[in-house]
Amino acid sequence: MTQRKPQGMGWQSWIDMQIEEGRRDGLFDDLPGTGKPLADLDRPRDEMWWVREKLRREEISYLPPGLQLRKDLEVLRADVLTMRDEAKVREAVLAFNVRIRHVNSHTLDGPSSNLMPLDVDRELARWREGRLVAVPDAERQEPQRDVAVSPPVRPSRRRWWSARRSRDRRPATP
Repeated sequence: MTQRKPQGMGWQSWIDMQIEEGRRDGLFDDLPGTGKPLADLDRPRDEMWWVREKLRREEISYLPPGLQLRKDLEVLRADVLTMRDEAKVREAVLAFNVRIRHVNSHTLDGPSSNLMPLDVDRELARWREGRLVAVPDAERQEPQRDVAVSPPVRPSRRRWWSARRSRDRRPATP
C-alpha cells in the first residue's frame, strides 16, 4: 500500500515523485507494450472501441444472425460431404432448417435473412453425388431408394381464402 501524501506537498508533485521512484526501482520495465507506440492513436473516435478490442483479443467473431446463417450453410454443405450415413445427413439438414425458421421469424437486428429452409431430398441428392465422386469404386454402394414415400400434402390456399371470404360475407349477428 502506498504512503499517505505528506502535508504541504501538492498532489501533482507527490504523484510524480511516486512514479519516479517506481521507474527507478524497475516496476515498469516488464509491462506489455513498453517502448511501442499507442495503437489506433490516429483513428477516428469510436465509442465501441473496447468491444472491438475485446472481440479481437478473445478471437471472437460476431455476425448478425442472417449473415451467420449463410456462413454456417457453407460449413454445413462441406460437413455433409464428409458424413457417411444418410440418416445423419437428413438429421443435420433438418436441424439447420429449424435454425433457418427461427432466424427468419425472430431476428430483428442486422440484414434480414432470405434463406428458405433447405429441401432435404435435394441435399441428399447432392450428398449422394458428392459421395460417388469421393468414394473409391471398391467402397461404393448403391443408395437405398424409398419406393412408397409420397411428398407431404400441403393445404390449398384457395380453401383458406374461400373460408375467409365466406366469413367476411356473413351478416353481423346482433
